[in-house]
Amino acid sequence: MANRTGTYARTTGETDVRVTIGLDGTGVTKIATGNGMLDHMLSQLARHGLLDMDVNTTGDSALTGWHHTVEDTGIALGRAFADAIGDGKGIRRMGHAIVPLDEALSRVVLDISGRPYAAVDLGVSGEDIDGLPGDLVRHFLESFATEARISLHATVLTGVNAHHKIEATFKALARALRDAIEIDNRASGQVPSTKGSISS
Repeated sequence: MANRTGTYARTTGETDVRVTIGLDGTGVTKIATGNGMLDHMLSQLARHGLLDMDVNTTGDSALTGWHHTVEDTGIALGRAFADAIGDGKGIRRMGHAIVPLDEALSRVVLDISGRPYAAVDLGVSGEDIDGLPGDLVRHFLESFATEARISLHATVLTGVNAHHKIEATFKALARALRDAIEIDNRASGQVPSTKGSISS
């Protein structure tokens, strides 16, 4: 099996983002976005998805808040993920997980289909989650799904604490991705689509 690693670098007038992701890793991370809560969520994604991730973001947060940093990190991570997946030969393609964190329960269902779509309902809009605006968590997931070219459905089923809600969601995303990117020995070398492509 080829080394499934993807990279992406994005420099704009608002941010500079560099991402490397390894799909066959052990959860080793080097993450620095400038936002501690976003770093924490990305660490959860890597650890529970067994993804090796190097994410470095420098943004204009002192001037404009966290929007550009969060959005551009999501874009870059999605593009690096798509680079790592390549043509998707042999992957299971679909995955799902339901994950609790204390009183919170989150469900993530996804399809690495080449058709980007995101339906995200976390119940944290308008909340500040230890320095990360709740609505930007939704926006991060939408940006990631669009650029990774996956169909993503993420829903918080129940919960009170906003931190618990988003952490359960990132852990569920991790487990769903882990299942979806796993190589299926029964379909080794085959693109998991009747049309023969998940990359376009």
